[in-house]
Amino acid sequence: MQIRRLTAADYDEIVNLWSISNLPYKPKGRDGREAIAAEMKLSPDFFLGAFDEERLIAVAVVSCDSRKGWINRLAVNPDYRRCGIAVDLIDECENVIRKRGLKLFCALIEESNRPSTRLFKKLGYVEHRDIIYFCKRESDDV
Repeated sequence: MQIRRLTAADYDEIVNLWSISNLPYKPKGRDGREAIAAEMKLSPDFFLGAFDEERLIAVAVVSCDSRKGWINRLAVNPDYRRCGIAVDLIDECENVIRKRGLKLFCALIEESNRPSTRLFKKLGYVEHRDIIYFCKRESDDV
């Protein structure tokens, strides 16, 4: 397995992986081809993929503000789960965040995604039940 930056040329494989991993995405909005390509152009090191030879088997998207880094859109092909790939990908995401000078690593995980919550806890992430997430969207595609 090799972890490398993803490019706009990987788009179809990325959304296919999100789809087979049952990770919802917004192909007409923030996860559309043009939107992803624009994000990749601004922060090319934020899109990471794990490959088995030339096959994309896992993906994660990093984002950050001036205070903390986020690990987003983590998905592993179901055929490759429980092999340590997500751990390696999270580690690489943390390295990307560290290179930005940040020391606070975060992830938002849907409550129903118990495997991901167990994994992040195992890696030292602390669950905060005292935080309520608010979001305002200009459209359902954002």
